[in-house]
Amino acid sequence: MAAGDCRMYEARYPEVDDVVMVSVKNIAEMGAYVSLLEYNNIEGMILLSELSRRRIRSISSLIKVGRQEPVMVVRVDKEKGYIDLSKRRVSEEDIARCEERYNKSKLVHSIMRHVADTLEADLEDIYTHVGWPLYKKYGHAFEAFKLIVNDPDSVLNGLTKEVKEMEGDKEVTKIVPAMTEPVQDALIKNIKRRMTPQPLKIRADIELKCFQFDGVLHIQSAMRKAEAAGTEECPVKIKLVAPPLYVLTTQTLNKELGITVLENALNACTKEIEKHRGKLVVKSAPKMDDTDPTEEQQAATPAEASDEDDNAEEEEEYMPGPSEGLQG
Repeated sequence: MAAGDCRMYEARYPEVDDVVMVSVKNIAEMGAYVSLLEYNNIEGMILLSELSRRRIRSISSLIKVGRQEPVMVVRVDKEKGYIDLSKRRVSEEDIARCEERYNKSKLVHSIMRHVADTLEADLEDIYTHVGWPLYKKYGHAFEAFKLIVNDPDSVLNGLTKEVKEMEGDKEVTKIVPAMTEPVQDALIKNIKRRMTPQPLKIRADIELKCFQFDGVLHIQSAMRKAEAAGTEECPVKIKLVAPPLYVLTTQTLNKELGITVLENALNACTKEIEKHRGKLVVKSAPKMDDTDPTEEQQAATPAEASDEDDNAEEEEEYMPGPSEGLQG
């Protein structure tokens, strides 16, 4: 058996009424032949009558070769290896649950297979002594892997297996760790690389103006107040996009905390600029940032918010920039 050949779960076959993820391989007169992706690609069939509750006008509009589909298990003949499946019996809730479970299982499987391939270990052996026990204990190995990111010992130290050894002329059974040290080290390394949470970027867009004397200095002071409202966990940055537009950003693992910190930064910035008869207008409230980060590569930091602010409105009186104001 190749190291990469193994089902994702301990059961060799799904149970009737399970909803499983399949890949459509071939469409024939009787129905569609599929591979069960979570069960080492064993074959199943979706009969034409199980494709849709409605009258079928075009099979290609319902199912296509290469597409992945959540389907319900209707019948399993373990002796003959026949698995009948249904697409029409699957509800929207079933689809959502199946996709969530499959995506988790696929990530777990990818990590386990990479470890097995790298160390030329047997994948099913790793599943038998590590993966499937974690499925049993945590409901899904994915949940155990999340804990391993920060505290691997608490999850892995309790995993053991029995091995038989000869002592003299007697065969004895010993309890040993489920994995060798190289396998465990590789597993932890891959889990941390693949599953360490990535910080979320939160942003808010504002207009910031001050046409009083030393307006640029007042704007810079307000920007510094905004950044000072950040925390060690959620540092705040404010950058000039194009006068009078600015963007405030923070990165955090906690979306709600990030939004709260940016709201506090906006309040601090508003309070400071209004002391000097300036104005802050929120163009976009704090939210998850899904823009291309390269869009802001030319943005200016508070110290770089210079003469561009002076020329934002040509009809206003020219005010000296920070460097000009320091000259005698």
